[in-house]
Amino acid sequence: MSKAIGMIELKTTASGITAADTMVKTSEVELIEAQTVCPGKYIAIISGDLSAVKAAVEAASSKFEEQLIDNFVLGNPHESIFPAIYGSAQIDKVSALGILETYDAASIIVAADMAAKTAVVDLIELRIAKGMCGKSYMLITGEVSAVEASIEKAKMEVAKKGMYLDSSVIAHPDAKVIESIL
Repeated sequence: MSKAIGMIELKTTASGITAADTMVKTSEVELIEAQTVCPGKYIAIISGDLSAVKAAVEAASSKFEEQLIDNFVLGNPHESIFPAIYGSAQIDKVSALGILETYDAASIIVAADMAAKTAVVDLIELRIAKGMCGKSYMLITGEVSAVEASIEKAKMEVAKKGMYLDSSVIAHPDAKVIESIL
């Protein structure tokens, strides 16, 4: 049995809370986060065994198909995702800075997982639709070539669903910029 995370993103809070309830009643999963995000959308993130997470996400997604914005299931997510989500990542040095922005919340977590698994990079932050009118972004750091490769791979992944908005890589960001993001 492999560890997994899954997420649903819905258009309304009422559907979102009910969908979160559906997920935890469908399978033996842990509800990691469930909340309203800008602009009044609702996200629910769960974890558990891969088969349980798949079943829970599928049940909620099919039951609330008309309200569904996006969803995902990730088997064996990169361990740096959760500190980045909660703003507790410990970053000592920023060599290059990669930024990727998406139109929705679910895509940014998939992008971050892809980026972290592509090259040796550190996830600094995942901003999931909070204060962003539903958009999300991630910040990563590492050597320039690693950040470029990771951003490119993540960009290709989210573009498949049409959720890619913008990205950039700053080779050596100024200390003032680093201070503002750490």
